Amino acid sequence: MTENTQQQTAATTELPTQYTPAEVEGPLYERWVERGYFEADEKSDKPPYTIVIPPPNVTGSLHLGHAFEHTLIDALTRRKRMQGYETLWQPGMDHAGIATQNVVERELAKEGKSRHDLGREAFVERVWKWKAESGGQISGQMRRLGDGVAWSRERFTMDEGLSQAVQTIFKKLYDDELIYRAERIINWCPRCLTAISDIEVEYQDDDGELVSIRYGEGDASIVVATTRAETMLGDTAVAVHPEDERYRHLVGTEIELPLTGRRIPVVADAHVDPEFGTGAVKVTPAHDPNDFEIGQRHGLPSIAVMDEHAVITVHGPFQGLDRLEARSAIVAALRAEGRIVAEKRPYTHSVGHCSRCKTTIEPRLSMQWWVKVGPLAQAAGDAVRDGKVKIHPQEMEKRYFDWVDNLHDWCISRQLWWGHRIPVWYGPNGEVVCVGPDEEAPTGEGWHQDTDVLDTWFSSGLWPFSTLGWPEQTESLAKFYPNSVLVTGYDILFFWVARMMMFGLYAMDGTPPFHTIALHGMVRDQNGKKMSKSFGNVVNPLDWMDQYGSDAVRFTLANGANPGVDVPIGEDWVKASRNFANKIWNATRFALMNGATIEGELPPVERLSATDRWILSRLNKTVAQVDAFYEDYQFAKLSDALYHFAWDEVFDWYVELSKTTFFAGGEQAKVSGRVLGEVLDVMLRLLHPIVPFVTDALWTTLTGRESLVIAEWPTDSGFRDEAAEAEIENLQQVVTEVRRFRADQGLQPGQKVPARLELDGTPLAAHEGAIRQLLRLQPEGEGFAATASLPVAGATVSLDLSGTIDVAAERKRLAKDLAAAEKEKAQAEGKLGNEAFLAKAPDNVVDKIRTRLAKAEEDIARIQAQLERLPQA
Repeated sequence: MTENTQQQTAATTELPTQYTPAEVEGPLYERWVERGYFEADEKSDKPPYTIVIPPPNVTGSLHLGHAFEHTLIDALTRRKRMQGYETLWQPGMDHAGIATQNVVERELAKEGKSRHDLGREAFVERVWKWKAESGGQISGQMRRLGDGVAWSRERFTMDEGLSQAVQTIFKKLYDDELIYRAERIINWCPRCLTAISDIEVEYQDDDGELVSIRYGEGDASIVVATTRAETMLGDTAVAVHPEDERYRHLVGTEIELPLTGRRIPVVADAHVDPEFGTGAVKVTPAHDPNDFEIGQRHGLPSIAVMDEHAVITVHGPFQGLDRLEARSAIVAALRAEGRIVAEKRPYTHSVGHCSRCKTTIEPRLSMQWWVKVGPLAQAAGDAVRDGKVKIHPQEMEKRYFDWVDNLHDWCISRQLWWGHRIPVWYGPNGEVVCVGPDEEAPTGEGWHQDTDVLDTWFSSGLWPFSTLGWPEQTESLAKFYPNSVLVTGYDILFFWVARMMMFGLYAMDGTPPFHTIALHGMVRDQNGKKMSKSFGNVVNPLDWMDQYGSDAVRFTLANGANPGVDVPIGEDWVKASRNFANKIWNATRFALMNGATIEGELPPVERLSATDRWILSRLNKTVAQVDAFYEDYQFAKLSDALYHFAWDEVFDWYVELSKTTFFAGGEQAKVSGRVLGEVLDVMLRLLHPIVPFVTDALWTTLTGRESLVIAEWPTDSGFRDEAAEAEIENLQQVVTEVRRFRADQGLQPGQKVPARLELDGTPLAAHEGAIRQLLRLQPEGEGFAATASLPVAGATVSLDLSGTIDVAAERKRLAKDLAAAEKEKAQAEGKLGNEAFLAKAPDNVVDKIRTRLAKAEEDIARIQAQLERLPQA
């Protein structure tokens, strides 16, 4: 035994006969982390490659959306690390103001307490205690998935450094007059008792009522319709379109507002759609964002009629009623006065709900802090327009521009206790002081800090540079900013991405936070339906990881990832990916047992067989193809290319074609063993970013080296052999055609059949042994009588089927199938020839019939060919 053989045999024994993910994945990941593979060195002279994790909520656990996004980011960073980049995948979590406060408040409620019983300082301490004990569950789940993040750099949006960044940029924006305090309409949650951002509002169709109410009397009356009758108590005008002739005579007059004893003006405003309803709308500036704008244009007063709990505050019979109770009572009172013109129930319309507690949102006039986004949004739009930042796929640019070019000022204050408290102090004589991180807050009698905290999106908008040490000018900031690419879902393009663009350009002197924004879609169930607990189709990815392995989940997700397109996923697809991982394991194990090695240089081309040259040519084309797909963020295409190369070309063809060589032994077997080792080495490198666990376990066994995580990414050597590719393609055609014929004749796959191969004068002559082995073809022998001949790819394969099938029974079966196909054809032709039918039938029905006709014609041709090939009975 040679030394090489001894080493290879020893290595092979390390591979169990069956791949068990649970035994491989956990220990392997811990080894990667312990060895520091995922850490990033800001002092390195390697080119940087940086991606920040979209920070998951500290309250969250890993869902399929996370698993999908993390798989894509991990694939990108693993590849770049292998390509020699100083790679940083920055981890961290978001403090999730509303969600976290709700969790802790629920815990207190179990104790019979509220946050007010504790007081603000004690409550915040309680939240920090909860975070230390129960928060961050997702970090451990990320390890299960194989996330290659730099754990030593993990950040939290409320840690000391990020808090300093928040205070710094607030002060800078305030001093530049880009932050101000004003009374405006916001989304208000009466349950959480805070303003919430647009992204935290979920819209759904609710059954409500549409009530038409007559304001005024006689010719001076106007009918308005509303789904929120309770807000009429705060109406301060009725608006009509300036060019609506029906109401021109009323513009500038006043009409009576029922139930209130007040008179309100009729104003003309272009916002009103004269074609919708009666063409007149009630204007409640304190409880509707559009009405607020109308009120601003016409100098109307704003009358708030509800408190923070959505309870009516207006003096009178409705005071103290909840908004829904008041709605019913007000409609009843209007009905009693004869003011109701029409009522429609149920009236289905879109209603906003708090994403946390599902309470119906109440638009409410409130004093809040705002970011003046005009100049910031302009810069964010220009960065993409000027090509500084690329959005991928490009068609998403329009959605981005539609948003940033029409962005309203951003409400950044929240009425919570958990979060970054607004760094503004108020004095006893009306003083307002904004305090920076290195400044002393004013003290003394009468001074107090603003009680609100900042919107969570404010701190996460700083994420690409605050995590690197800003406002300090750190080595990490110099090395890793701007980030290379942001990978995130198109659903937060507006809410998070736009804010990072605005803050990054503003804080970093016009340098955008990333070069590329790569947008992916949403994960849906296998039928394309949104995953929801109410639909019963939510999947816990950890369950699939337990059952099928993390690699299987990762490959399934990557294989569906087309840029900007939603991703359907089902358990059957995860099972198929598990089978792929098993195939990689079993085929590599077989190869190692039969001499696959990377020892020594590849033999010169003249010593390689056509099969060897074919697979090396295909290997290099695959490397080039995969690289191109990575650069275009085409994860589905690169996964598909790798799947078919590995399963179809390497395992199903090259390994099978090489078996005769391996079994024969000798010098050519050593050559093929070296080629197979090369192919496996490169193939496992290519697969590693998507399926890191199984590939690393196999590659270290194959090569004896430390880890694929730090191995070099393969490059296209430029080797091509089109002649060898054409030769093996012809061989594949012969094998495929004969296999199809055997199946048509009802032969079992392992059933041996005598055959004559006429290959002389063709390159296929050198492959006769492999062809016979793949097709289970015996030599012709004495008494051979060809009963079927198959000409294909310049060769002829003649088979003697006598004694292997019941010819008469087979003819009878095929005749029955032929009759059925001809009947199907006749029926389809009859319908397609009927002009009356074609005139009435929908296009999709006609298309289906044309498809049936084409299929029937194919079946007829196939069956007739089978009948012709059968020997005479």
